[in-house]
Amino acid sequence: MSYRHVPAGSTPSGVVLPADIDPFHRRLHRIAPSGLVGETTQTSGMRRVEAISGKTVGARNLWMGQTHVPASTNSGNHHHGASETAIYVVSGSPAFVFLDLEGDKPVETRIRTGPGDYVFVPPFVPHREENPDPDVEAVVVIARTTQEAIVVNLDGLSWDEVRMDTRR
Repeated sequence: MSYRHVPAGSTPSGVVLPADIDPFHRRLHRIAPSGLVGETTQTSGMRRVEAISGKTVGARNLWMGQTHVPASTNSGNHHHGASETAIYVVSGSPAFVFLDLEGDKPVETRIRTGPGDYVFVPPFVPHREENPDPDVEAVVVIARTTQEAIVVNLDGLSWDEVRMDTRR
C-alpha cells in the first residue's frame, strides 16, 4: 500500500485551504425536519426547534430554527439579547407585538403577518408572538446573528426588565 504525502493546509484530495478552516466547516450540512432539536430555551405559549447552530452544525455566527405557536395562543414576552432576529412566516397569521416608543408615549403595536412575510426584530426589543387564528398553528422560520438561541423571558413588554448585557 502506498501513502501519499499531504502538505499541511491541504485536504487528502490535495485542495489547499486557508489555515483556519477546520474539517467540520468544509462540508454542507443538511438538517431534515426529523433532525430539528427541541432542547433550546423556550418561552411560554410557543415551541422553538433548532436547525442550524453551534451545537448542531458548528455554526460560528448564526442560529436558525422554527417557532410554532398553536391556534388561539399568545407567547410570553421576551427578547433575544444582542442578537438581531429575522423571521419568515411559513404558515398561519401570527402577529408580533411590541411597544412603539417613537411617539409621545409608548404604544402597544401589533404587526399582523401572513405566509411569505418577513419581520425584523432588533436586539433587546421586548416582544411576543400572538396567533389569533382559532384553527391554524402559526409556523415561522427564525434566523439570528448568534450561534445560540438567546431568549430572555420577561413579565411585560416594558424596557424596565431589559439589561443591555451583550453576553446574553
